[in-house]
Amino acid sequence: MDEVFVGVDVSKTHLDVGIRPSGDARRFANDAKGIAALVAHVRELMPTLVVLEATGGYEAAVAAELAVAAPTAVVNPKQVRDFAKATGRLAKTDVLDAAVLALFAEKLRPEPRPLPDAQARELTDLVQRRRQLMDMIVAETNREQMAQPRVRKAIQRHITWLRNEVTRTEHDLDGAMKRSDAWRANEDLLRSVKGVGPVVTRTLLARLPELGSLSRHQIAALVGLAPVNNESGSFRGKRSIRGGRADGRTVMYMATLSAVRYNPPICAFYTRLVDAGKPKKVALIAAARKLLTVLNAMLRDRRPFALAA
Repeated sequence: MDEVFVGVDVSKTHLDVGIRPSGDARRFANDAKGIAALVAHVRELMPTLVVLEATGGYEAAVAAELAVAAPTAVVNPKQVRDFAKATGRLAKTDVLDAAVLALFAEKLRPEPRPLPDAQARELTDLVQRRRQLMDMIVAETNREQMAQPRVRKAIQRHITWLRNEVTRTEHDLDGAMKRSDAWRANEDLLRSVKGVGPVVTRTLLARLPELGSLSRHQIAALVGLAPVNNESGSFRGKRSIRGGRADGRTVMYMATLSAVRYNPPICAFYTRLVDAGKPKKVALIAAARKLLTVLNAMLRDRRPFALAA
């Protein structure tokens, strides 16, 4: 029996489905009835793999339902677009996107991963909301400096409101953590490391659920802290980091700025690299990768920092 691969393009109102190798296409409404019909259709197909793009939350309910019916992977949209360009598919419609997703599933076969439960999704949403509020505060603060007095007062009122919202969101985050014994245990474990505070731990737990389940090379690549080669023929360019999950990389960078001052093992590692002639920025990224490796080992082995380091 031939293997079947399904791609689902998720929009606010519709779910477009592409099927390989048959090339069939279907459309369902993105509501409770439509999702139920989609799941029933997928059960009939018995696919090897179903692939969806991460679309800012619209895919969450669909992916959760599909994961019960078949192996399901939620993938990075940029990877899919790069794949489409590499295969010469430049046009973009919902139907074509679903077909590309099905082809992506067939050719690359991304690994299905367990989907977050309701508690994990709540924590992820709260962490993301806090980050959005902080970004808005920074933007408004920049506008305030250039604004005329009347407008400046309005901006200041908005900044005050945003800061109150941050406080409320952090209170909700505390409640979400306390409701889950597993989340609380992981947070306590990670916060045993000097330089790793509540924002860092909650961002990592929410945005990097793979922490503790991957190798040190895999977790560094996932966060975007693994140097990528830049070589061609006889040319040997400098390696640099890129890609990965920006939220995780940002909080790891901020945690490392603190760790190189107050965490003796990380500080010693950073100092050794600088003394060996490495640029400070390169040494800082290497220290961030070292710190991430330690945090990964701590969750994997369930051991506090003193033992993991």
